[in-house]
Amino acid sequence: MAKSENKLIEKIGILGGTFDPPHKGHLKISQIAKKKFDLKKIIWAITQKNPFKKKSYFDLNKRIKLSRSLTKNQKYIKVIFFEKKINSNKTINLIKYFISKSKKKEVYFLLGADNLLNFHKWDNWKKIPKICKIVVFDRNGFKAKAKKSIAYKSIKNKGLIYIEFKKVNISSSKIRNF
Repeated sequence: MAKSENKLIEKIGILGGTFDPPHKGHLKISQIAKKKFDLKKIIWAITQKNPFKKKSYFDLNKRIKLSRSLTKNQKYIKVIFFEKKINSNKTINLIKYFISKSKKKEVYFLLGADNLLNFHKWDNWKKIPKICKIVVFDRNGFKAKAKKSIAYKSIKNKGLIYIEFKKVNISSSKIRNF
């Protein structure tokens, strides 16, 4: 691809999740992804409910408000609740929505290594790496399990990028249990 054509492609990242609550770890992986992949913007797509958890600690509006407060100085991060707009809570539909808005988008779906453990249970999980790049960020205590997961073994050579970095030793569950 010619260099001038490459500039026409807008690279965006999507970090989906409950953000219950959002924390510096979410911010850190967003910053790393922006720099490493030259992303123009990153969407924090907050979901109403994680299908693998019984309930959220904070309600949706509180999680959106906390996320916006945490990212207020990061103009490239947009905090949005899309489920009503796209009439779905499925990752595949969220990614397709962004791709449909412009054929000149390159989408990077960002997630923590812990999410690889259940990724094979996500709706149309094998189609996701066919339409975007999956960027997995290492998490303390999850590297070995993540790399043995069904999803990792299946898609590691098909658009999955595993990032090791100096981690922020924090998680939403640690914050909730504090």
